[in-house]
Amino acid sequence: MMDKRSILASQMTIRKSALVTGAGSGIGRAVAIALHDAGYSVVLAGRRQAELERTARESGGVVRLDGAGGREHMLVVPADVSSPESVRGLFARIKDVYGRLDLLFNNAGCSAPGVPMEDLTFEQWNTVLGVNLTGSFLCAQEAIRMMKQQEPKGGRIINNGSISAYTPRPNSAPYTATKHAITGLTKSISLDGRPHNIACGQIDIGNAATEMTDRMAAGVPQANGTMAVEARMDVRHVADAVLYMAQLPLDANVQFMTVMATQMPFIGRG
Repeated sequence: MMDKRSILASQMTIRKSALVTGAGSGIGRAVAIALHDAGYSVVLAGRRQAELERTARESGGVVRLDGAGGREHMLVVPADVSSPESVRGLFARIKDVYGRLDLLFNNAGCSAPGVPMEDLTFEQWNTVLGVNLTGSFLCAQEAIRMMKQQEPKGGRIINNGSISAYTPRPNSAPYTATKHAITGLTKSISLDGRPHNIACGQIDIGNAATEMTDRMAAGVPQANGTMAVEARMDVRHVADAVLYMAQLPLDANVQFMTVMATQMPFIGRG
């Protein structure tokens, strides 16, 4: 067993590694670049390899697929987080290249068409459930296994919740249900991770300016039946918030953080 002084010395000499899912666009891309700029070795996971490579290029780093490279390195690993086999392959790749994982940002997500609940198909429901909830569970499961075994032991998991983890939008049952469930998953990981020096927190984001929220500039349905343009905020504020959470020592944790456009309808929504 390593004593506390030895562990601290090891932590100072080991370059931290981070995995960002959904890293090919939006919040995932912004967070991956912020982590890279802060000195992390970053693994970019998502379904679209070309977009993952674009994230790596935008970071100013070198796109690497073979695991070679130093500080400039961002490792691109195409993966489907809703598939157990794909997630196992992703984490095997991380272990092979880095030997450890210090941070998982569970970010990959999708939504269903904004239609009445009774008009949703099972396939639409199941797709959202598979990516948003099952994907987060599968990645957390593999991360915990790795974090328990590595030396120094432990790590941090940050789950991307949403304003919808608290308050739904009209016609958003699949997305809202999964984001409420993410809160329960976050609490369970936090509790079960304590004995293993694994911290888990959740960031709930409201109207970051990404491709996903472009439609808000034209107006989106409100709870009172009207359509309204909604305020958005620069996605870099989300990246800064995640970076703050990530860089805390493992004996401190942001359990829940909400970062949102000040004038968006949430407080008093509906």
